[in-house]
Amino acid sequence: MPEETLDKVFLRYGFGVSHETLAALGTYETLLLKWQKAINLVGPSTLDALAERHFFDSAQLFRYIPDINVRLVDMGSGAGFPGLVLSLLGVKEVHLIESDVRKATFLREVSRETKAAAHIHDTRVEDVQLPKIDVFTARALAPLKDLLSYMHRLSTPGHASYGLFMKGMQYQEELDKAAKQWSFDVETYPSMTDLASKVIKISNLSKK
Repeated sequence: MPEETLDKVFLRYGFGVSHETLAALGTYETLLLKWQKAINLVGPSTLDALAERHFFDSAQLFRYIPDINVRLVDMGSGAGFPGLVLSLLGVKEVHLIESDVRKATFLREVSRETKAAAHIHDTRVEDVQLPKIDVFTARALAPLKDLLSYMHRLSTPGHASYGLFMKGMQYQEELDKAAKQWSFDVETYPSMTDLASKVIKISNLSKK
């Protein structure tokens, strides 16, 4: 079982959420622990730090979404991080793309039990069709150059959008590789949960 509760982790980071949101996140956590016994949703070594390693790690992206009235697409959502957490925090329209049917079924159950306003797509990112996406997110899905390829394909010409991608200590190397194929504006922010990691914001993306 997790060693530190969600409310204590959020309080420690000074991230205020309502009792209702904490209750919904708690339901999510309980379901994850239940489903983890049957399918591998998160790394077993992270189970004793779920609140920080997965839930708060995802929640920190909320500070980079100044307008919650957006259409957000979480690519390769897996166990719902970060997209489902962002939905529970208040982002109005969230689409979770997860090709693993079992994981997609888990996401649907969590969405139903928590009343999250999330739309689940059990298909590959390459096959999704969604117009006018405002925000793209991804966590541990693919190298940045591939994420930008997905983002570019799903972007609507003339519609401004940006990506929020969570990357580890090799983030600069990934940025350098991506810059060989893509033109983009980039902002990097320190991760609150891992000093070696970054939140990377990509905007004005175009192919070279």
